[in-house]
Amino acid sequence: MSKISISPRACSKIILHAAKYPHCAINGLLLAKQKNKNDSKPADILIQDAIPLFHQCLHVSPMAEIALTMVDRFAEQNGMVIAGYYLANELVNDMSTDKPAHRIADKIAENFNNALLVVIDNKELTFNMNSVPFKISQYADGKWKVKDKADILNERGDGVIETISILLKEERYHDLIDFDNHLDNISLDWQNNELNKIINKTLAYSNGVQSCK
Repeated sequence: MSKISISPRACSKIILHAAKYPHCAINGLLLAKQKNKNDSKPADILIQDAIPLFHQCLHVSPMAEIALTMVDRFAEQNGMVIAGYYLANELVNDMSTDKPAHRIADKIAENFNNALLVVIDNKELTFNMNSVPFKISQYADGKWKVKDKADILNERGDGVIETISILLKEERYHDLIDFDNHLDNISLDWQNNELNKIINKTLAYSNGVQSCK
């Protein structure tokens, strides 16, 4: 059975994107480590980063195509590949995926075997989460199949939850830039380099706290 590992950076940015726009549906892309052709476990996936896309018109084709092209180039330059799609719906209890979301996810699956589709459970999005509130499906045999939680690993374990809690309490979601923000002001960094540094520092602190317990 293939395993899925999600980095603290990716987890944090997905949650911060949803937290920044709690009144909106949001979406984004997942970047995985480029597979080595000689890898003995090609089905295992390491999600290294998440790129926030939109919070306004999620499925406007020209904007989505521009974003996908830019993200694909960025991923290739950094030894990664677009491996999945994430979303949070506007309504708290809505865990569905609409047809436009599936179109994008299916397109990703055409280029990346075993692509992922992640839906954020808004009900579980709090300061004191016990686990990362993701419902993860994987594309296999022409269908999207929900993954067993036993096959999903969060790097750094409890340190990830602690990191996300700190970031939320410090309102670091204000530092997150998605493509809607970037298209409104192209000087804003959709790669979120500064936020990545903040996440790294917070994670290092969280790991220190965990090791002292």
